[in-house]
Amino acid sequence: MRPTPLLIFPCNGNALEALDCLGETYEMIGFVDDSPEKVGTQQSGFSVMPRSAFAEHPKAQVLAVPGSPASYRKREALITGLGVTFDRLARVIHPTVRVSPHAQVGLNVLIMAGVVITSNASVGNHVCILPNSVVHHDSSVGDWSLVGSSVVIAGNVSVGRNCYVGSGSNVMNGVSIGDRALVGLGSNVIRDVAPETVVAGNPARELRRNERITVTK
Repeated sequence: MRPTPLLIFPCNGNALEALDCLGETYEMIGFVDDSPEKVGTQQSGFSVMPRSAFAEHPKAQVLAVPGSPASYRKREALITGLGVTFDRLARVIHPTVRVSPHAQVGLNVLIMAGVVITSNASVGNHVCILPNSVVHHDSSVGDWSLVGSSVVIAGNVSVGRNCYVGSGSNVMNGVSIGDRALVGLGSNVIRDVAPETVVAGNPARELRRNERITVTK
């Protein structure tokens, strides 16, 4: 089987780290980015192209991995706005990842080295999980969410849609993290987190509430 051609959007840190996860499944064509400063340049030996590359390479699958602690709540609107059909979305999983045969993993998903997804855990669409994190039994990570490195999501945890769980955090069993919430770096989450909130600390405490973002479909 020949590797599947792949375009990655945008040319950011997640995209560069995704190069290490392709294995023999995908053949990288190049990056796609909206920044005029990046388009036309080379990054890690690959061209950075405008969005027209999606139409110019119709057989290529697409991995869209935008988002940071500052911009994570805009991920849904940005990815949806690419206009890429669902059947073109890639699933990029590092060869060292351990996914239970009973787990579910969606599309447009990037799972980096050393991640373990156990038992009947569920990972939605448009999710990034950084290295060495663990998602335990009966837990779910909702669509559009980002999970940092070395995060432990214990059993029976619900991470909502479009969340950001910072690196080094631990989420206690049975906890629910509401949609579009952010958990700061190195936090210990021992109680439910309300939607649209930012929490951090040991134990995690609410720092502020964000204004709700409406995604136009």
